[in-house]
Amino acid sequence: MRLTESQQDYARQLEDACRRLGAEAEPDTHQSEAASRHLAERGLLGPSLPAEYGGGGRTFVEDCILLEKTQAHGVPLTAYSTALTAAQTYLKYGNDAQRRTAVTAIRAGRVESIAYSEPDAGSDLARVTTRAVRDGDEWVIDGRKTWISFAHIADHMLVLARTDDSGDYHAGMTFIMVPTDLPGIEIREIKTMAPRMPNDVWFRGVRVPVANTVGVEGEAWNHLRRGLAVERLIIGAMTVGGAQRALDDLIAWVTNRVQFGRPLSKLQAVRHRIADLAAQIDVVRAYVYDIADRIDQGLEDELNGQASIAKLTGSEIYKKAALEAVQLMGGYGYSSEWGMEQQLRTAIAPTIYGGSNEVQRDIIAKSIGL
Repeated sequence: MRLTESQQDYARQLEDACRRLGAEAEPDTHQSEAASRHLAERGLLGPSLPAEYGGGGRTFVEDCILLEKTQAHGVPLTAYSTALTAAQTYLKYGNDAQRRTAVTAIRAGRVESIAYSEPDAGSDLARVTTRAVRDGDEWVIDGRKTWISFAHIADHMLVLARTDDSGDYHAGMTFIMVPTDLPGIEIREIKTMAPRMPNDVWFRGVRVPVANTVGVEGEAWNHLRRGLAVERLIIGAMTVGGAQRALDDLIAWVTNRVQFGRPLSKLQAVRHRIADLAAQIDVVRAYVYDIADRIDQGLEDELNGQASIAKLTGSEIYKKAALEAVQLMGGYGYSSEWGMEQQLRTAIAPTIYGGSNEVQRDIIAKSIGL
């Protein structure tokens, strides 16, 4: 698709801001209040969120531009993608107060988190065992969630809990908006290869008003499917940006690195490998923006398979770009001093979170009738 003049203008403003923020960013930092605040003060954060709730009132394409550009320039804003995923569910199924609370927080640079996965329910979310039991006008929540990104800095978690065991295992689940500062919540960081900052979260008799129910009680599975499709497109946009960063850094390296009396960029074997990466990244970028444009047209409920394609291809080309960069940079690519090994560690995670790429392939297979 071709960007509109408004989208091109937003991209230019964002490019200028990201160049400076990326140059100032500390390595291995994936959430920076300063970066969030800088973009928020300039009206660049939350472009697709509705203006009536304080958002930018623009398009989802522009949010994909934001996700791509911040990753491409190394701006520490990964937590924003989690917040945007949560916001899509609040906007689609939440009440007015929930929408206003979430969008206002995100637009100001704060974080909202999602709490779906459990130790025995990762790819198979229908098997969640975290329970919410009614006690008067409150839910009492007990259970454990895991791999919950940025819960430790979030205002709220969108919790997927089982509220009814009487029917099919896909039924009886409910979304609940849970403030992270309530008694009975314990949040503990999980150490990983790269600093995405996931957490284990325990709920022990946590009391939340029934009014915090998001959408229809017992219908979270149907709500979840739409939310996951949007999340996968968000990951697709982020990984295009990450792949572009690896490619840009690699081009800079081979252009300046002299071996055998000439720059590496003059060797055909090197040039062709980099050309392949550039072509593949451009193809995935065009696909991501096309799907985002269809979401802006209100077609998101028809895009489950396509969102999985965006997530699958984006994360695979990101990993490939970082791995190729490490290889072509030789020992310097393997060295922590030059930063490419950190990019490779970061590139591995998107093939797993948001539904592993094995799961995405199965979703795509079903979408084409297999």
